[in-house]
Amino acid sequence: MRRGAKGSGIIGWILSGLVIGGIGFIAFSPKFEREDPKLILSHSGYWNFKDPIQVKVEDASGLKSFKATLFTPHDDWVVVDENTPSTADKKTFTVLPPKGVRSVESESVTLTIEATDNSLWGMFMGNTLKEELTLVIDQRRPVLSIIANSYKIQKGGSAIVIFKATDPHLQTLKIETNYGKTFMAQPFMKEGYYASLLAWPVQSENFSATVVARDSAGNETRGSVPLRLKDHVYRTSNIELSDAFLDGKIAELANEYEQTAGVDDRLEQFRIINEKVRADNEKIIHKVTSKVSSKMVVDFNPAPFYPLANGQKVADFGDHRIYSYKGQENISQAYHMGLDLASVHNGPIKSSNGGKVVFSQPNGIYGNLPIVDHGFGLYTLYGHCSEVHVQEHDAVAAEQEIAKTGLSGYAMGDHLHFGILVQGIEVRPEEWMDTKWIADNITGVIESAKQYINQR
Repeated sequence: MRRGAKGSGIIGWILSGLVIGGIGFIAFSPKFEREDPKLILSHSGYWNFKDPIQVKVEDASGLKSFKATLFTPHDDWVVVDENTPSTADKKTFTVLPPKGVRSVESESVTLTIEATDNSLWGMFMGNTLKEELTLVIDQRRPVLSIIANSYKIQKGGSAIVIFKATDPHLQTLKIETNYGKTFMAQPFMKEGYYASLLAWPVQSENFSATVVARDSAGNETRGSVPLRLKDHVYRTSNIELSDAFLDGKIAELANEYEQTAGVDDRLEQFRIINEKVRADNEKIIHKVTSKVSSKMVVDFNPAPFYPLANGQKVADFGDHRIYSYKGQENISQAYHMGLDLASVHNGPIKSSNGGKVVFSQPNGIYGNLPIVDHGFGLYTLYGHCSEVHVQEHDAVAAEQEIAKTGLSGYAMGDHLHFGILVQGIEVRPEEWMDTKWIADNITGVIESAKQYINQR
């Protein structure tokens, strides 16, 4: 009797252990995970009933089945129905309209998604997620029209385009170029109208610009800006490096810049300063000058820029400089992206137009460098200054003295390196120093557009 009781007790403990172990296995085994599948959808609440909707499903145990159904008040279509189990923890499905159906009469559709994972939870049925999403159907492309633009653009130069773009669900407006730069347009005068300056870089052999309007549903309209292209041949200068230059200015700069730390070879110091330091400095400049306001602009009428009284040109914009040393050709190359002007020692530098100081610091080879934002994506910079009289965030008035010429940075003589940029792209300063050019290519185009808009 006692043996039977003892045996029963052991069996009971064993059974209890099995039950507890089974419960623990179910509770902690990945095969019995209890999390519903998670969905990530590429949508904005609008659909053009054309572009695919990407649905990503994530689940630790993989996916057993996936189903996507479209519903309207009058129809329903199963557009995806996959029942092939997968152990992958992530899977992407493409939802498209049913074959042969290009439009629907209703203003919206309901997308229902059902996903079941491979878990053994729920009596081996798995975890199931069902989600409904209402999508507004919009199959109309934005309305886009070019109102006015500069007649031509010169290599290394600037132009302007003014256009109208309307759509009840307008999402993005941009101006794409053939060389990868995207210009952002600024609201102009009235709702639905936009304007932007454009720039053709010296290093790009060709130029094209296309206005792109896209709405929340993915409908897109593109309009080419009809600009006549005018080539401009920039100087190529072959420069022989001297020992005095390498032992003097280069050695001096090499002691200042972290990029040349530990480098003793004079030619390598020069290469680093002329290429790496220059690129780092210009990266800062391009970032600072790439911004354009989203506020509406009602006018833009800059005076010609002439920052240095009686300044004489000592170096050209766009000059392609190729360096050699004692028979070693093409030691290094660089483009000179400003206009060098010289007058008197520590000559006063003025901002010809009002604006806001967005940068005022030493910047490598550019030396002491103030940069002024004149609005509409137009910036001016003033390199090699001996003194700077303005700080970042300062407002400057037209004809205000902001600095003095000097020798700071990579400068061999007292002068001003004057640069003009359009949304981060260096352009020919000579254009913006020319009253007639500004009138013909910028302000005249603006006036023509204003007359057209005011009649609407």
